[in-house]
Amino acid sequence: MMKAFLILEDGTVLEGKSIGKAKEVISEIVFNTSMTGYLEVLTDPSYAGQAVTMTYPLIGNYGVCYQDMESEKGWPDGFIVRELSRMPSNFRSENTVQHFLEENGIPGICGIDTRALTKILREKGTMNGMITTNENYDLNEILPKLKEYRVTGVVQRVSCGEKKTYVPGDIGSDGSASDDSRACHVAVIDVGTKRNIIRCLLNRGCTVTVYPCSFDAAEVIADKPDGIMITNGPGDPAECTDIIAQIKILADSDIPVFAICLGHQLMALAHGAKTYKMKYGHRGANHPVKDLVTGKVYISSQNHGYVVDADSIDASVAKPWFINVNDKTVEGLEYIGKPVRTVQFHPEANAGPKDSELLFDEFMKMIGGNK
Repeated sequence: MMKAFLILEDGTVLEGKSIGKAKEVISEIVFNTSMTGYLEVLTDPSYAGQAVTMTYPLIGNYGVCYQDMESEKGWPDGFIVRELSRMPSNFRSENTVQHFLEENGIPGICGIDTRALTKILREKGTMNGMITTNENYDLNEILPKLKEYRVTGVVQRVSCGEKKTYVPGDIGSDGSASDDSRACHVAVIDVGTKRNIIRCLLNRGCTVTVYPCSFDAAEVIADKPDGIMITNGPGDPAECTDIIAQIKILADSDIPVFAICLGHQLMALAHGAKTYKMKYGHRGANHPVKDLVTGKVYISSQNHGYVVDADSIDASVAKPWFINVNDKTVEGLEYIGKPVRTVQFHPEANAGPKDSELLFDEFMKMIGGNK
């Protein structure tokens, strides 16, 4: 195996071995604390523009099962692990992570101290970095490039190219919902959607039409959906000015809306709130969130580096629905006088705890109330 180096913008250099596609990449370096679900991480469009560090030390031991992919391809710019298993043991395994990285053009590095790297990112905050196999690297040349790097245009990169409709039974859904809900039609605004968001709707008997991020709100409304879902996605939400303008039109249409992750942030921005970049974000499958209505706490799957600024929320427009138990950041909003609810975490869960998937049932109730 070739030597590989991870160079951070603060000048830290970690040496390991090259995995995946042998190429040089500059990206934002983030970490994910999940113990399982590495394939779901690798195929989550929200990681576009980022290189992911897995804090769990052994990755790849159950191989790759293509049925578990959350999209058609891998999205992270790079993959950083302590140890990569090259001999998976699992009856469902169809391939190795090494081969998956190669076929998706994702470079990576193994054999580094991911615990030390995570501590650096927690203490100093998320920073840019380079993965390279060039042993003759020049820090004086590289560090300015790292400091200049910005994640831009990623929503357009990951969104679907055209409108597409799914029916129960598609993409592995069971379509086992009752006949009463089978007529429901949900419009999904794809700003980086995961398959399981669509699957959760299909499993509840909905017909789902997915629209690209370049959608026209007037067209969505004219299609007369019973409800609208705005999905997760990558990047800085404030960059998506055209999408935000269209989302405001959807929110004013009186069609029930449920928004997740990036969708939650975009909805807040559409109503005059602000977002800011977190020090190192929430990425993992073990984040506790509290429902302020019921007082219940759920363990949630999360993947975000930006958050809605609680102080910027107009109390006459929206009220907090969920908060993060650890740092008290906003994890959900209910909009006043509108059938609009949003959450920062991922209730579709895969891979992670199923605690909050019941929010899809709450959305179904919202749709039923609109019919």
